[in-house]
Amino acid sequence: MKLNNLATRAITGSIYVLLIVFSIIIHPCFFYTVFAVFLLASLVEFYSIVSSDTIKPINYQGIIISLSMFIITALINSNLIDYKYLALLIPLIFFCFIIELFRNKTNPLQNIAITLLGIIYIAVPLSLMLIFTNFLNEKNIFNTGLVLGFFILIWTNDTFAYLVGIKWGKNRLFERVSPKKSWEGSIGGLVFSIFGSIILSYYFHELSTPEWIGMSIIIVIFGSLGDLVESLFKRSLNIKDSGNILPGHGGILDRLDAVLIAAPFVFFYLILIRFF
Repeated sequence: MKLNNLATRAITGSIYVLLIVFSIIIHPCFFYTVFAVFLLASLVEFYSIVSSDTIKPINYQGIIISLSMFIITALINSNLIDYKYLALLIPLIFFCFIIELFRNKTNPLQNIAITLLGIIYIAVPLSLMLIFTNFLNEKNIFNTGLVLGFFILIWTNDTFAYLVGIKWGKNRLFERVSPKKSWEGSIGGLVFSIFGSIILSYYFHELSTPEWIGMSIIIVIFGSLGDLVESLFKRSLNIKDSGNILPGHGGILDRLDAVLIAAPFVFFYLILIRFF
């Protein structure tokens, strides 16, 4: 990689990380706004790369449903409305079938399926992630610990899996989908993420040290799988990046791929901690 490309990648990555960190620690409204923009940008990218001469997802309906889900979750999370308002999403989802009836496109099943896939793949995980900010918090106050720790562990795994893989990677992890990823890199990412989770437990007391370690293992496993899932999508579509909005990194989806698969499993893990 050329020096100027490395510099561009480093600058863009730093801005991206700082934006997320500051959005979490400054104010809930800023956090919700930043991730609403990420949600919108990700959906636009997704529907753009999957569209073709024969596949035409219902873009605007998918975006409306996804933003509605995100906004309702944010309002519930802020104790401004009740959980019952999630029921509004049911008719919105089934409107996709009705709208497709009147569009007169050649592949209605694929169009509906891709539209709903965008919602499931992007909107559901990002909406669930909002709940991290007051999960396990009896006072229902916006709490930065879990969500900040979640991203720190995502980035720790990504960074050290890359560095260890570059230095010692020999055995391919999933060559059919991603030829560059190695078992050595994945193990390196896991070791440093567990170490990072132990450090986090001293600063963020939402979870005990063993619980933070458990969360780090889930993030490493499913975050890595999320990276591979997006690589699978891009390989099937014969594209390198999901977009070009982030110089040196590609699109928003290229940066959120680990988050999108890890967040639902972390959410389930937190449910187990709280209720079982």
